[in-house]
Amino acid sequence: MSTDAQQHQQTGGPDAAQEWQRWHEGRVLAVAAPYGPLSLTGTHWLSDYPEGRIPAVPGQWREDGDEVVLTATAEDGIVVDGKPLTGEVRLSADRGPIDDSRVAQGERRLVVLRREGLWAVRDFDPDSPSRHAFSTIDATPYDPRWSLAGTYRPYAEERAVRVPNADGVERGLGLGGEIAFTVDGDEHTLQVAVEPDGSLWAVFADATSGNGSYRFRFLRPGAPAGDGSVHIDFNRALLPPCAFADHFICPFPPPGNSLTVPVPAGERNRLDA
Repeated sequence: MSTDAQQHQQTGGPDAAQEWQRWHEGRVLAVAAPYGPLSLTGTHWLSDYPEGRIPAVPGQWREDGDEVVLTATAEDGIVVDGKPLTGEVRLSADRGPIDDSRVAQGERRLVVLRREGLWAVRDFDPDSPSRHAFSTIDATPYDPRWSLAGTYRPYAEERAVRVPNADGVERGLGLGGEIAFTVDGDEHTLQVAVEPDGSLWAVFADATSGNGSYRFRFLRPGAPAGDGSVHIDFNRALLPPCAFADHFICPFPPPGNSLTVPVPAGERNRLDA
């Protein structure tokens, strides 16, 4: 986004609503894309299948230290790096776009995942029922009241907290600081993680969560300026991936990230046809 566009957005200028509308339309297209979050049909942890056979997934999968070993026959129809696999291949975690994953079977993409030392295989299928059922994302039209000036306060050292995840398992969440902002004269704070590019990421709930909006949402402010100032735009509050498919392992908000005020802005819910 250009500097002029950012300034319009931060001041609630005349272009801010148009910028938001373009962002919203882009989000709907990304979610509905062939390998968007709606296409995830399963996350299969290898520790649940010690014999290596996952009922819904072709091939045999087993952990071997820092790699996963996949064994397949011609009947499995698995392709690795664009070539049919007959035999064995060693895999590491996929980190790129879903459609660039190394392993495929027809249109399906089988993505290798690692979390806290545990390995899993994710199955993305463009023909998933969720993708066919999807209509759009229910989102509140742009409201300049929710485009806020904030302050980032870094912690002296990164903190790690354990939080429940959408699959019922508790996992670690790293937090690098907090952002402070004012709503109707009252200061509020949210703890945030710091992404590799310096941008911030918050998992939060508010008084609308579960009552007009999804049970929690994501907020992704840009990188703060040198003086700690940061633009906080709740108009771009995001539904987490688990709002689109049950097989994601999104973290719940850490303690302190449940706002007492309602935030009737941003994405609210997934809508199906």
